[in-house]
Amino acid sequence: MTLDPQARWILDVIEESGKPALNEVSAVEARKMYLEAMATLNPEKPDVYRIEDRTIPGPARHIAIRIYTPKPTDDEALPVLVFYHGGGYTIGDLDSHDTPLRALANESGCLIVSIDYRMGPEHRFPAAVDDCYAATCWVFENAATLGCDAARLAVGGDSAGGNLAAVVTQIAKRENGPKIAFQMLIYPATDMSASSESHKRLSQGYRLTGDLIKWFTDNYISPEDYGDVRASPGLEKDLRGLPPALIITAGYDPLVDEGQEYARRLNEAGVPATFICYQGMIHGFFGWWGVFEAAKQAISQAAATLRVALRKK
Repeated sequence: MTLDPQARWILDVIEESGKPALNEVSAVEARKMYLEAMATLNPEKPDVYRIEDRTIPGPARHIAIRIYTPKPTDDEALPVLVFYHGGGYTIGDLDSHDTPLRALANESGCLIVSIDYRMGPEHRFPAAVDDCYAATCWVFENAATLGCDAARLAVGGDSAGGNLAAVVTQIAKRENGPKIAFQMLIYPATDMSASSESHKRLSQGYRLTGDLIKWFTDNYISPEDYGDVRASPGLEKDLRGLPPALIITAGYDPLVDEGQEYARRLNEAGVPATFICYQGMIHGFFGWWGVFEAAKQAISQAAATLRVALRKK
């Protein structure tokens, strides 16, 4: 396995910048740095038919959302993807993931609702889970008003957002909540203990370091809660009856083993799960649509999968 030249390039840029690691500054400063980096890596934004920012009721406060509506088709109602951004439950927002979601909306034909959930260290576990599940319920209940089809609802996210998407599907199943048709998990975290072999093998040198993972985790959750399946969905014993999944990972990502194992267990439980690993890539690549060919390819693959999974029956 060889590191992709574009991945090598971004690692060199980070090293040569002389900037501190995210875990070496405050959460507020880290959010600013992350947003600036994402803007640099996505210099141009694809046009989308309509984008709307609004707020919806949440369990503790109103939740900001951004709705991406692709060009209308002959369908009376569009399929919908509820998306939870990545960022270690600490950084990221509606703007950090704006460009890849524009591209995904255009290519998938899905209406996408991006969720700005509460994050640590200000709001710790399970605040993010509560917000994401409440927002998903709201989309499901208000589908007709939004112009989408509640019977063709998917959830998805990258990294921490992939974790939250997996968690939301499990809660919906346990609580007989929204009927989720599909889950799109991009390099998801599934076990807060970070004990897989890839965490040990790839803990240094590939952007998402062991120290950064620990900082993110400590901001979000206490060790005594690692075993809660709302934090570590990979620990759920019964995965039967969950929606089909697409799991995309990267070969040089400490989370790769978690994603692969979760896909294996879903399939073992009778849940169709497609596992795709971009062998030469590093964590975060899915969001770098503006400069990474692998990001464009992964978004196109995800879009094509969503089109098939959410087609009218």
